[in-house]
Amino acid sequence: MTLLTGRFGRAIRATGRFALDLVLPPTCSSCGEEVDQPHSLCPACFVRMHPIGEPRCDQCGVPLPASTHLGRDARCVSCELHPPPWSKARAAYVYDEGSRDLILSLKYADRTQNAIILARQMNRAGRDILERADWLIPVPVHWRRLLERKYNQAALLARAVSRLSSVPVFVDALQRPRATSRLASFSAEERAKEMQDAIRIRPRNAETIRGKRVVLVDDILTTGSTAAACTQALLSAGVETVCLLAAARTTPDTHDDISRPDLSED
Repeated sequence: MTLLTGRFGRAIRATGRFALDLVLPPTCSSCGEEVDQPHSLCPACFVRMHPIGEPRCDQCGVPLPASTHLGRDARCVSCELHPPPWSKARAAYVYDEGSRDLILSLKYADRTQNAIILARQMNRAGRDILERADWLIPVPVHWRRLLERKYNQAALLARAVSRLSSVPVFVDALQRPRATSRLASFSAEERAKEMQDAIRIRPRNAETIRGKRVVLVDDILTTGSTAAACTQALLSAGVETVCLLAAARTTPDTHDDISRPDLSED
């Protein structure tokens, strides 16, 4: 009876989706053109997305032009010279025009369905760290920003990844006790200063995460200042390891980063 009920329910839902698609055809989550499947991209927008594969730094997740830019432990020169506090980082896409449109409309334009599209590639990119994870923990937002935006985009991404990976989400493990300035225009040093003491563990959650392996989830990984603040709070609470999983990763300008190889050299 349960099997028949399950099949009947799926058939009803499929029929309902078909009828809805006749009235309101699914559209591309980026440009609004009609597509065959909901929560998908049209061919033109799909080719604008640039997934991050190898070679990439194992610790900060930045894509690299060749494996010769990696050290013996698969890290970039920058991570070898200035190791971040987390263990590994993975990102679904390069942060460029294609991924930016999806992420910013998720973040500021209530296009919450974009989390589903981004999470699919996040799950692929982070498979190795997700296989060993005990918890997915989203980067927190301050309560005032949560009221303004109505949701935390990192939590939406974490929930979508959880459905694909079966790793549970601990939504409120971290909190942001004070509002920080928007970091987009800040330098790396200014970001680090702004994030000092800006993240902490909720006291009631400390025992739950102690000794666990955590994957910290965010939308964009840039300088890593926010991720570093979250990681330090988690490690101070006794978390065993912290890895990062982001929807997109910025690519540093090699002319501004002397710790990376000069690409003009033979």
